[in-house]
Amino acid sequence: MAYVLVLNSGSSSVKFQLVDPESSATDTPLVSGLVEQVGEPQGAVTVKTGGEEYKEELEIPTHSFGLERAFDIMHQHNVGPMDVEVIAVGHRVVHGGRLFSDPQLITDQIESMIEDLIPLAPLHNPANLDGIRVARKMLPDIPHVAVFDTAFFNTLPPAAALYAINNEVASKYDIRRYGFHGTSHEFVSQQVPALLGRDPMHTHQITLHLGNGASAAAIRNGRAIDTSMGLTPLAGLAMGTRSGDIDPGIIFHLVRQAGMSVDEIDNLLNKQSGVKGISGVNDFRTLRERIDNEDQDAWLAYNIYIHQLRRFIGSYMIALGRVDAITFTAGVGENDTEVRQDSLYNLDMYGIHFDKERNLVRSDQPRMISTEDSPVKVFVVPTNEELAIAQKSAEIAAMAREAGMYK
Repeated sequence: MAYVLVLNSGSSSVKFQLVDPESSATDTPLVSGLVEQVGEPQGAVTVKTGGEEYKEELEIPTHSFGLERAFDIMHQHNVGPMDVEVIAVGHRVVHGGRLFSDPQLITDQIESMIEDLIPLAPLHNPANLDGIRVARKMLPDIPHVAVFDTAFFNTLPPAAALYAINNEVASKYDIRRYGFHGTSHEFVSQQVPALLGRDPMHTHQITLHLGNGASAAAIRNGRAIDTSMGLTPLAGLAMGTRSGDIDPGIIFHLVRQAGMSVDEIDNLLNKQSGVKGISGVNDFRTLRERIDNEDQDAWLAYNIYIHQLRRFIGSYMIALGRVDAITFTAGVGENDTEVRQDSLYNLDMYGIHFDKERNLVRSDQPRMISTEDSPVKVFVVPTNEELAIAQKSAEIAAMAREAGMYK
């Protein structure tokens, strides 16, 4: 059986999976794991395979050291990159800018172009690039493929993609709506037409990726026409720790009145805001417990979250004109029955007939949670960004082999 090694490299961590690209979204990967606390005095390497977990705690000075340890542990259990057939290495890259609308076979030139995009994603792209460079050295004879979070939204129409700010400034500094979670929105939206029994080229849908980070997308006939995240993943919906959309004047106010620096405001809006900023927690299970205990801050945080979600759903219904389906995905979207119900509460007059009983059914399979006769169908579809990256990487790797670039 052929596998794809999927890497998601962060500034101090590397998540990895060995995935069968032919598997389904709910299948367990052959291997999953995490290298964490890279560069810290105490790090850890965790490998899960065959229903068992193996963990080593040790200092991990570099990403390459951590990956080598992970591969060693995998090899001890006969599931290392040299023990099974690995046909590609797929890399998640957060920002592809305007340069990349499709997955790319990684060459030195592509690597350099990803480096040029660092100003657009200074926290993410350098870490993604580190992972690419380390893995290419360790596995030089296997095709490496970059899959970009922003690629699916490269087709946004100008009215949705551009901000109403000075044109020269926007052009000079590449300021526009790029959108994120594109791999997830694309993966989930591609499954909806079959659930509807409709032609994908005649399907209008809204996808809601609700995890600790959250985003919405309006998709017409397979192409995104709008999305909630913007130049950065800070925009749009209220999230676990991020503010989502705010009045930009708040930033000037904090500089002038609170004497806060740009970095302090960045930290405030990205890490100390959203549901956590209001309630003190960003785990929705804990939030629900606090609401049940009549915690007013938890209740307020939840209401703000739902209010923002409903605003985007409503605006995308107008943008699409006709809506065939609304789909929930990711951690909160797939598991929180109250979020799904409250975000679509009392929308029958718009053709959304929510089925409370179906909504309560627990399942890891794609399923409908609206009534059979609902003009707008509502679905829960599990996302699997690693599988999506594996599928795209396998496809690009096959093309590279056909072209004689790899054996």
